[in-house]
Amino acid sequence: MSILIRKAIASDCPRMLELIRELAVFEKAPDAVTVTLDHFVENGFGKNPVWKALVAVEGDTDNEKMLGISLYYMRYSTWKGLMLYLEDLIVTQEYRGKGIGKLLFDQTVQEARDMNVCGIIWQVLDWNEPAISFYKKYGADISNEWLNCALSLR
Repeated sequence: MSILIRKAIASDCPRMLELIRELAVFEKAPDAVTVTLDHFVENGFGKNPVWKALVAVEGDTDNEKMLGISLYYMRYSTWKGLMLYLEDLIVTQEYRGKGIGKLLFDQTVQEARDMNVCGIIWQVLDWNEPAISFYKKYGADISNEWLNCALSLR
């Protein structure tokens, strides 16, 4: 299996949203994804993009199969400075455990280094033991002190 990690392009967005919906099902929130394709594309590739992504693909340019994504954006910490926030690291279910997540995460780390940020932050569900084990292999600090807060405006 030959996997290529490349930067996402606008035409990747429909498949990226499929993977995001697959993740929502895995995370027991199948109806939580409400973003439209137009909104997703505009916010990644429009006039003022707010997110970037890497995609893991198998196959040649004319016949690619997207197997995973790493979607991230910039976050500012008043304590640390500029950081990369990893919103999603997704590998489609049938391809998990084959090293694709590692390829995506390693390239995301390299992107963060290239941007000269002071670190990467992300969230992981407390019951997702495979993901927790994966991140611990990198020496990630997984805190149970902070609680997530969200305010829905729609």
